[in-house]
Amino acid sequence: MDPVLNELYETREIGETREAYESDRLRGWEVACPRRPPPFAGVEVAGFRDRAAAGLDMRVIPQPIVTVVIELGDRALAVDHTSGSRELRSLAAGLSPGETRVRGDHVDCVEVRMSPVSAYSLLGVSLADLDGIVVGLDELWRHELRLREQLTCARGWEDRFALLDEFLARRHASARPMDPEVVASWEHIVSRRGQVRVADLAMSCGWSRKRLWSRFTAQVGLTPKRAAMLVRFDRAVRGLSAGRGAADVAVACGYVDQSHLHRDVRAFAGCTPGALGPS
Repeated sequence: MDPVLNELYETREIGETREAYESDRLRGWEVACPRRPPPFAGVEVAGFRDRAAAGLDMRVIPQPIVTVVIELGDRALAVDHTSGSRELRSLAAGLSPGETRVRGDHVDCVEVRMSPVSAYSLLGVSLADLDGIVVGLDELWRHELRLREQLTCARGWEDRFALLDEFLARRHASARPMDPEVVASWEHIVSRRGQVRVADLAMSCGWSRKRLWSRFTAQVGLTPKRAAMLVRFDRAVRGLSAGRGAADVAVACGYVDQSHLHRDVRAFAGCTPGALGPS
């Protein structure tokens, strides 16, 4: 894993995600992870199968990652959004997908989590196009149907992961890179856990504040200020999910006070901090 993704998910991906996977297993889910990492940095892959037919009913919480899900079972996923409901066999959710809920029965899927830097190249669109929405993956990847068919016919998880690696490697080889100044600004936001000033970001990359705001927003899909808010919010969600009190989380994550945390949670997740506590 690259240092930035490692910093961003130092607990979520390495610790909390493993605990979440174990929780999924206890609830009757088969969870598979590749034996080898993807062929390039900024991407993580996992497989999920609902062995106990428990069903999926999940609120999508904004995160500093782009999530792609490819459903391989007989039934599509039901995606409920403020703009309406859709049935999708595969989907892509941006950094801030709006109030979204995903439901499914007998789910059998692969999930790809991408840093914004990798997603900008691999998805082939500006992440601004994904702001506030969840889209069908076939709207972004011309060969989505063929890939899904290959994954469905694969003999097991490792074969699926290998096929996905090959597909992503081909896209990566012909991908357009994000501006290095935008990459550096994103990395700085992550390393500082959202505690940054836009003026300092602009100065560090040698751009005017206006140019940074424009280029960053066009490529990451959020303004630098909102990206910093999202990284801070993500850290707060981890604290709340672990059972820490809202007041303690607010202090630890750099919020002015508990009301400040409450406003950010409401803005990003559409709920109160208490709703993000342990389930």
